[in-house]
Amino acid sequence: MGNLRIVLVRPRNPENIGAVARAMRNFELDDWAIVELGTHDFDTARRVAVHAEELLDRPRLCATLDEAVADCAWVVGTSARKVRGKLRLRPEEVGQEALARRPGRTAIVFGEERSGLTAAEIDRCHDLSAIPTGAAQPSLNLAQAVLLYAWELSRALRGPPPRGEAPGAGPTPAPGEGPAPRRRTGALATDAQLVAVEEALRDLLRAGHFLAGGERHAVRDLADVVRRGRPSPREARLWETALRKVTKRLPG
Repeated sequence: MGNLRIVLVRPRNPENIGAVARAMRNFELDDWAIVELGTHDFDTARRVAVHAEELLDRPRLCATLDEAVADCAWVVGTSARKVRGKLRLRPEEVGQEALARRPGRTAIVFGEERSGLTAAEIDRCHDLSAIPTGAAQPSLNLAQAVLLYAWELSRALRGPPPRGEAPGAGPTPAPGEGPAPRRRTGALATDAQLVAVEEALRDLLRAGHFLAGGERHAVRDLADVVRRGRPSPREARLWETALRKVTKRLPG
């Protein structure tokens, strides 16, 4: 479970923070980050974090989502929204894919209790995931959601599927949600390295006058092609170096 990071964005309720710590301890998780901490009532959080109080002493407190996921190879935002270019995965698919991406680190990002992740934060994530729920009550408590994703990763780690399931058979994405992610072994480029590639691509497209005004989704859509290829750190550096060298050779 060491390659999974839980990221909470603007959590406001101390009971939720304590319950998240307890859920993490249930499944041997200890890597978590909190972006824009919305409460400092850790006494209340401790009363809920049964046998997980020590986790409350060491979350990584971050000012931005960028900071929280910079060293992660895959960033999954929890949201029911559909966004062009991003896979929408069920929790069990996230667990299987996080396992396949080891030793790269996966971050699962949870928004604040009332409004979830903003559009900009969703755009910042590589892919999205949502828990199928009933229409009468579609939202889950923050700690419940963390518990479910932790369970699915634990289930993926336990090995062979139960009797009656075909070995190696994974969930099939729903129609229109794209193919299952391609597997790749070995070290993967971190989010910070992929952001550097995207910035180099943006500079090149501006220098070449491809971007005449606002970029809208062009740069992100093109950069997502590189992300989906899961480049290694060396490949990401090569992409960035090549793009910046070409940019320097352009007139002006």
